[in-house]
Amino acid sequence: MNEIKRPLPRPGIMDIAAYVPGGGHAPGAAKVHKLSANETPLGASPAAMEALREVGNHLELYPDGQAVALRQAIAEVHGLNPANIVCGNGSDDLLALLTRAYLGPGDEGIFSEHGFLVYRIQILSVGAVPVSAPEKDERADVDAILAAVTSKTRMVFLANPNNPTGTYIPFEEVRRLHAGLPANVLLVLDAAYAEYVRRNDYEAGIELVSSARNVVMTRTFSKIYGLAGLRIGWMYAPSEVVDVVNRIRDPFNVSAAAIAAGAAAMRDRAHVAQAAEHNEVWRDWLTKELAALGLRVTPSVGNFILVHLPGGKRTAEAADAFLVKHGFILRRVSAYGFPNALRMSIGSEEANRGVVSALAEFLRS
Repeated sequence: MNEIKRPLPRPGIMDIAAYVPGGGHAPGAAKVHKLSANETPLGASPAAMEALREVGNHLELYPDGQAVALRQAIAEVHGLNPANIVCGNGSDDLLALLTRAYLGPGDEGIFSEHGFLVYRIQILSVGAVPVSAPEKDERADVDAILAAVTSKTRMVFLANPNNPTGTYIPFEEVRRLHAGLPANVLLVLDAAYAEYVRRNDYEAGIELVSSARNVVMTRTFSKIYGLAGLRIGWMYAPSEVVDVVNRIRDPFNVSAAAIAAGAAAMRDRAHVAQAAEHNEVWRDWLTKELAALGLRVTPSVGNFILVHLPGGKRTAEAADAFLVKHGFILRRVSAYGFPNALRMSIGSEEANRGVVSALAEFLRS
């Protein structure tokens, strides 16, 4: 019998566990609070919404393939040269482009033990080898990352703050990491949650990128700007890296709607400040209230918290089922190495108080 022939994917593709986004359904619940995807409860800037409506009058036109208006807005707010900015279809798009450009079969890419799952996916997708460096106290460990570097290492991914832990490392540690890497290794600083951090020893990475040739910083509009539905990310990088990425990105990888709304959102600093303030108040409140229930919460600087369940009959799985029944959708994080924890986005006052009340009831039951 002849062997059946069919197209086969490249080696390594079938080793990838597909990324599963946070859920959004709670069948039977009277009202649903989605707290599984780290979305802002304040929504998008009114200025961004107005810009979006205006674009709707010209949908027959291609977007600007260089996203000039968006890059200029980013440069204006952050004091950057727009020539060193590349925009993409979410920061995931840019992470994928960087991986395609700088990793290949046999190369190694390093990330921390509980780092963002997309790093592993992208590394495997190009036939490279993912290397996980142990963390210390649910925080990236610079010494462990440097110890994992070999002659095959080509990229290091550092989410700072990290998802799903919400922890960060001071920027002196980031500089120490960079100083310990070979010059041919690209350090990718994923600062998706940078706008939420209010710590004196934190930097997103702009200064390091400006002074080095092997560092890139990625950012997103999906979190504090409330534009997750438009998929907008941006990258600040040395000119050589910008040139490489521009050669392989899609010609129109940012839509006209994303360009217009993103530029308006970037310039609405009052809306950003309001979202950051709401987040800090309620993140601190949730951390204290959940600790009072006897639950451990990993200290977070992001717009989410990692809540650890006590075990026994009070597992994360059981808590998740109980919360969903009451209309509160949190995120299971077993794939990140936390089988008995739930990640909770900081939501509205109603949602935050409701989760605490529901978890108190769950723990009593």
